Amino acid sequence: MGGVMLICLLCLTAGAMSVVRGEDPYLFFTWNVTYGTISPLGIPQQGILINGQFPGPNINSTTNNNIVINIFNNLDEPFLLTWSGIQHRKNSWQDGVLGTMCPIAPGTNYTYHFQVKDQIGSYIYYPTTAMHRAGGAFGGLRVNSRLLIPVPYADPEDDYTVLIGDWYTKSHSTLRNFLESGRSLGRPDGVLINGKSPKGDGKDKPLFTMKPGKTYKYRICNVGLKASLNFRIQGHTMKLVEMEGSHTVQNTYKSLDVHVGQCFSVLVTADQKPKDYYMVASTRFLKNVNFAKGIISYTNGKGPASHEIPAAPVGWAWSLNQFRTFRWNLTASAARPNPQGSYHYGAINITRTIKLVNSASRVNGKLRYAINGVSHTDPATPLKLAEYYGIGDKVFKYDTIQDEPAAKVADKVVVAPNVVNTTFRNFVEIIFENHEKSLQSWHLDGYSFFAVAIEPGRWSPERRKNYNLLDAVSRHTIQVYPKSWAAILLTFDNAGMWNLRSELTENRYLGQQLYVSVLSPARSLRDEYNIPDNSLLCGLVKNLPKPPPYSI
Repeated sequence: MGGVMLICLLCLTAGAMSVVRGEDPYLFFTWNVTYGTISPLGIPQQGILINGQFPGPNINSTTNNNIVINIFNNLDEPFLLTWSGIQHRKNSWQDGVLGTMCPIAPGTNYTYHFQVKDQIGSYIYYPTTAMHRAGGAFGGLRVNSRLLIPVPYADPEDDYTVLIGDWYTKSHSTLRNFLESGRSLGRPDGVLINGKSPKGDGKDKPLFTMKPGKTYKYRICNVGLKASLNFRIQGHTMKLVEMEGSHTVQNTYKSLDVHVGQCFSVLVTADQKPKDYYMVASTRFLKNVNFAKGIISYTNGKGPASHEIPAAPVGWAWSLNQFRTFRWNLTASAARPNPQGSYHYGAINITRTIKLVNSASRVNGKLRYAINGVSHTDPATPLKLAEYYGIGDKVFKYDTIQDEPAAKVADKVVVAPNVVNTTFRNFVEIIFENHEKSLQSWHLDGYSFFAVAIEPGRWSPERRKNYNLLDAVSRHTIQVYPKSWAAILLTFDNAGMWNLRSELTENRYLGQQLYVSVLSPARSLRDEYNIPDNSLLCGLVKNLPKPPPYSI
């Protein structure tokens, strides 16, 4: 057997079978994606289910696991899932966005195969096709630390995933028609916690239970479409321990603002009178506040939860101040044995500054969202495939936007594929400038970055003196408050084609995204994997011969 020992184990999470090899372990999943009627806010609507579940199954993995998911698309539309925050080192082929992959056609299947290489933390997956995210098919994806790597807190009694998000009672297809016709989605109809919005009639079952005196880990992720949410638990504080793959300085909070696409892990100790308590998720920065409650029940508890809901903070200055309390835990080890703080990002020279300004405007009478005056559209041939097959010039142009946008980016918006060309391994500063009156949430696939600053006003080079160059959290999303800017730093060392997008689904769907092309000049397997044998081909590359494979 060449020194490779095969051991089969059953893993009970989400119907997976795990095979442990001399290499890193494999987790196998088979997911059937179907329509089904759901009524999370009491109104029947068409949902999108995975193996009959809404939300979808929770993936429970460990650092360096290989995850193999065979997805059968039983919808009547093409379908893709993205694994938000999973970096897919050297492997943008599995990223699950329309710029890198052909979608899975109705009635067919496709098998994703990716490794959660050198990562720990709390993540989510969700659909990137059409407006499917508004119908469901989202879920949690956790990456546990390997046993030999110390974690900077004691093992919790249990580990819970809490998916919070705004929700619309209109179907995903109706919402898509709204956007296609040039109108906005409008305000959400409610908020869900793990796909539910409790009725509060005394018949609601607990979402979670806690034993008195024990400490529990809650992974809180905003899987919604639009609204930032404030999360809190009656009578309990939360100790923040992890954020999007990084161990944090362990500050204690009464509530946390969780913006769209973001995930926090907190520790909660059952140290109150044994009874029921509400966890609450409520919308932020919207005129009408929507909220959902979920019951946490003490195992020996007597008595219902109090109807006095803890008040949410008001205004975005509070939220900005909370962001400034988030710090990287410099002494803790993440996926590798060495401490997180051994990487001194603040000492690296910036080689390029890219400033991105988001805007909303109308093109031919229809609403479009743009970055630096370009509103992205997905061509029939995925950008990565066109580039790999050497026909990129027939599909898109590089650098249709400038690093420094024009003074008035909303005046003339161009609808076209938006691809930024970058130099492999360059250390880059990206500035997000938000001139709008609404909050923005940005995410970058394939990477984590250092969120070094968020400040009101406009950015200028002098603002760099306010950067946190010591212990900014390494993460994959960042919010930008109205009339404010944010700065991130990262090294573009993961070869591939990577999606930078607004996590606000309406904005993304109507063009507020771009792709970052990171090409290794060596064309070597050391830097990027070859296209998988099972890759779906579409558009102009469908019948082309495969290019010569990369070699060592």
